Amino acid sequence: MLQQVPLSFLRIFEAAGRTGSFRAASVELNLTPSAVSHAIRKLEQALGIPLFERDTRNVRLSYEGEALMRHVSRAFDELRRGMEVISTRGPKLLRLHCAPSFAAQWLTPRLADFLKHHPGVELRLAAGIDYTRFASDEFDADIVYGLPRVEGLIVVPLGEETIAPMCAPDLAETITTPSDLFNHVLIQTDSKQIQWADWFGANGLVAPPPNGSRFDRSFLAIAAAAEGLGVTLESTRLAERELASGRLVMPLDLKSTPVRYVGHNLVFPRYVRQRRPLRAFAEWLLAELGVKAQLPLGGI
Repeated sequence: MLQQVPLSFLRIFEAAGRTGSFRAASVELNLTPSAVSHAIRKLEQALGIPLFERDTRNVRLSYEGEALMRHVSRAFDELRRGMEVISTRGPKLLRLHCAPSFAAQWLTPRLADFLKHHPGVELRLAAGIDYTRFASDEFDADIVYGLPRVEGLIVVPLGEETIAPMCAPDLAETITTPSDLFNHVLIQTDSKQIQWADWFGANGLVAPPPNGSRFDRSFLAIAAAAEGLGVTLESTRLAERELASGRLVMPLDLKSTPVRYVGHNLVFPRYVRQRRPLRAFAEWLLAELGVKAQLPLGGI
């Protein structure tokens, strides 16, 4: 029976089953939706069973389709890994997507060190607020803020971050207790999971009404605070360079209760976990962050 089924049909089936959409599969494979639908029907005819349940708006794998998908997915994983193992000529490409503030504040200043220790790696880095869905195989991995919005990905937490008030040194001279912040402009970062209300609550106080500038990214709030526009509530990891240089200080360090949480995660599909550049980057990233974790990459 296998000789009657073109490999291209199985590739189309795998893409449609993985994405849950004939249209998404057509975009990924550079085919028309009708060509995807036609190939699926031919495959169903050859096997004598329906592989998808269809309604007017959606498609989903049937029971038999799910069973076939498990085997086909493993088969294509093996093909990808085999090609990666033998593909050693030319540059080793790493295609990375990253949350903007992590990319600008923490990752980019350290990339020279990574590339120095892995000179054969060609890095392509994109930063954006949209989480990559990996459907088009455009990226190998993503460093996301919070948890990914797509199921089935490998998730590697990047350790705890400390969230604390920080400001320019001259402003810090007037802040000795948490309640002193009521007399200052408090910069808001709209995209953060930890807000001023959380920090004041952790310190037994009720947050004042918003009274300062608002930014949608942490790197903008950090820059604003360094210029003296007010006090920002930010991650010491993201503000590491500004704190080290003295442009920002933490006036309530050891005088208040900070908030700690896991803010960022490295995520990637299972089928790319054997790629050597990704393995090298993941090991380097965790070492730089001081995070001890068992990487589910296979062979590491």
